[in-house]
Amino acid sequence: MTGPFAPGDVVRVAGVHPPGHRRTPFYIRGKQGVIERVCGEFANPEELGYGFDGLKKRLYRVRFHQKDLWADYDGDAGDTVDVDVYEHWLSRCTTTGPTGVK
Repeated sequence: MTGPFAPGDVVRVAGVHPPGHRRTPFYIRGKQGVIERVCGEFANPEELGYGFDGLKKRLYRVRFHQKDLWADYDGDAGDTVDVDVYEHWLSRCTTTGPTGVK
């Protein structure tokens, strides 16, 4: 199974706010992370929820530094959170942000 992203790739989550139910959490939209793993291809729940065909889309586990997600985070600088994100929400980053999550 190949795709545009592989573990270690730096990506940015789309910063869009479309109406309706979305599986991509608000707190990661527009944020930069690193692909931790390729999870596989699954029916798209964003489309299935509205009665569409839900064609399969590739799902990735993306790792984010918690301090990059929440301005008031006062935990350890190395703390991370992993979030499953569908491919259509991701774009490749050519440069790393301030923390360069790896």
